[in-house]
Amino acid sequence: MKKHIKRFRVRSISALVAIAFAANAWAVDPFTVRDIRIEGLQRVEPGTVFASLPFRIGDEYSDEKGSAAIRALFGLGLFKDVRVEVNGDVLVVIVEERPTVAGVDFVGAREFDKDALKKALREIGLTEGRPYDQSLADRAEQELKRQYINKSLYGAEVVTTVTPIERNRVNLTFTVTEGEPAKIKEIRVVGNKAFPESTLKGLFDLDTGGFLSWYTKSDRYSRAKLNADLEALRSYYLSRGFLEFRIDSTQVAISPNKQDITITVNVTEGERYVVSGVKLEGNYLGKEEEFKSLVTIRPGEPYNADQVAQTTKAFGDYFGKFGYAFANVEARPEIDRTTNRVEFTLLAEPSRRAYVRRVNIAGNNRTRDEVIRREFRQFESSWYDADKIKLSRDRVDRLGFFKEVNVETSEVPGAPDQVDLNLTVVEKPTGSLQLGAGFSSAEKLALSFSLRQENAFGSGHYLGIEVNTSKYNRTIVFNSMDPYFTADGISRTIDLYHRSSRPYEDMGGNYQLVTTGAGLRFGVPFSELDTVFFGGSFERTQIKPGTNIPAYYLQYAERFGYTSSAIPLTIGWARDSRDSAIAPTTGRYQRVAGELGVAGDARYARGNYQYQQFLPLNNKFTLAFNGEIGWGKGFGGRPFPVFKHFYSGGLGSVRGFDQGTLGPRDVTGASIGGPKKVTLNAEVITPFPGAGNDRSLRLFGFVDVGNVFGENEKFRPSDLRASAGLGLSWISPIGPLRLAAAYPVRKFAGDRIQKLQFQIGTSF
Repeated sequence: MKKHIKRFRVRSISALVAIAFAANAWAVDPFTVRDIRIEGLQRVEPGTVFASLPFRIGDEYSDEKGSAAIRALFGLGLFKDVRVEVNGDVLVVIVEERPTVAGVDFVGAREFDKDALKKALREIGLTEGRPYDQSLADRAEQELKRQYINKSLYGAEVVTTVTPIERNRVNLTFTVTEGEPAKIKEIRVVGNKAFPESTLKGLFDLDTGGFLSWYTKSDRYSRAKLNADLEALRSYYLSRGFLEFRIDSTQVAISPNKQDITITVNVTEGERYVVSGVKLEGNYLGKEEEFKSLVTIRPGEPYNADQVAQTTKAFGDYFGKFGYAFANVEARPEIDRTTNRVEFTLLAEPSRRAYVRRVNIAGNNRTRDEVIRREFRQFESSWYDADKIKLSRDRVDRLGFFKEVNVETSEVPGAPDQVDLNLTVVEKPTGSLQLGAGFSSAEKLALSFSLRQENAFGSGHYLGIEVNTSKYNRTIVFNSMDPYFTADGISRTIDLYHRSSRPYEDMGGNYQLVTTGAGLRFGVPFSELDTVFFGGSFERTQIKPGTNIPAYYLQYAERFGYTSSAIPLTIGWARDSRDSAIAPTTGRYQRVAGELGVAGDARYARGNYQYQQFLPLNNKFTLAFNGEIGWGKGFGGRPFPVFKHFYSGGLGSVRGFDQGTLGPRDVTGASIGGPKKVTLNAEVITPFPGAGNDRSLRLFGFVDVGNVFGENEKFRPSDLRASAGLGLSWISPIGPLRLAAAYPVRKFAGDRIQKLQFQIGTSF
């Protein structure tokens, strides 16, 4: 029997193309396939090969189908060699499988986590159990080199080693020689005349190194950081009158040993211009005077690009207040180069009025839509209102459930008078374990913790339990709050608590002060920012006598009993205009709380007022103030109950002093608090060096002043304690953490000092 044999052997794409042209020389006449055999398979299933063949038994075979079969099998990526032999009317498909990757390892890679590198290779198909592909290995090697360059490791070398092992498998090893990172040796600014080079280089995040460079890596070159620094340089000049300032070129040179980098920035300052005037043109809806009041560009002062941008933005926002979402405001300069003056024409075109078709919410994987929508004051199918949109964004941010809250406006295709609002949130963990600790000579190490869920089941409800495990002050508190107990936004809070305190060990004694109670409060919103609270509770306080009980406690117990019950009614008011409840940078918070004991053994009045103000000094620094005043008075011929006293010292009041130890003391030396309290705090807050404008990690310097005064003591500034120090705040996965190192700058003999304190879930 006459045999016709045709061979196709392909080892690369180029060889495949060559075979296609060579096929004519080995052409066979079409015939009907009686059988198909596959040879060379080790791990690949025969069905995978049969499924890729463009013919079956009984089909007619031709050269075109043979070429198509080879292309299809190579396309699987499983084989490095494919041959098709024709033996009479039997087709024999001979394959050579690619070796399988048995393992991937990285040697010498310290800059990157090995698991992260393996995950990246897995995503491109280079991982254990997959066929080895040389092109993927080359791609991975080049990408790894590029990542090292981004880390300023320009001398890094990557060598890929493929080691064959049994059963047609290979081990893949990337051997990295990282070398030392290239560091910025010099930064030069050329062409500057108005400002010293040192001043301009001080604007850059990139530098030649400092004591924090090990953390910030500011001496490592990054194109993204350089671009940001160039923008900061440009903004500096444009905000100081240099209207025609430009950056001509930027050169980045690296030394032959790839260790030193020199950056040269060439600038042309131009002339300094003074604003000669500002005029308005266009359609201002007949409210020209109102728009003029928004102008921050000042004639007679140097040109300031920030003022121009601020004015145009204010105009756009004000147009948005009347529903004009697409208002176009342009500041056109008219430059007089002979006098170095510039006049601005603010040209406004409000365009068309729009209404909101739909509010879209994204990013809330846990929080229910209704929890967010009920905070919105911009409603669907109503006129677009920029003020209401901003208020809505701030209200959602003040929930404290999200790390980021952004609102964007998008046009509706085919509907020029409609817009959609797209609210995007980034959720943060709302279930948290809060920890607190302090070091002192009395308690050594005092611990406290609480478990809470601020957004239980995504419903916006608050559930929490607080436990203080201090040896001398123990607390168990349970809270539950429904912020929308009614559809109108009336909140309901349930409190259950049990508190027990005993004297410090070095004071001696084993007496205790135990308070158990339950309360119910409601909050009624009277405006977008104001809420009034009212409620009532029942408390039972027991003074358990023991050795060395403070005389003040003993006198109170002997006169009015060792067990006191009270039914206090509470009323309060809060106003919150902060831009964030977690890390505010602007706004004000005020709170007034009053408590009146109307029944029971204790009759008293107790009031507390707190004021907070946040002032942005610039885009990095925030000045924060906190003030708190407390006052209490007993009725019916009784003194103010000792168990209602205010306490001061430690986190939340005057840092640097032991928690709750300031103020009056008993003859035994025990801190008994008092019915009068004053606390003043000031902080300057800035992002952590190298963290950009990230609000989750910040440094702050602080000054604290305060004290507690007895019922018969007069307030005297000379009795106030004061401290100063530095701190770190971090919005961690388990809650806001604040670490403070304080030094008492005004203290008295007998004060208990606690220089290092930290707590999660507190402010000031």
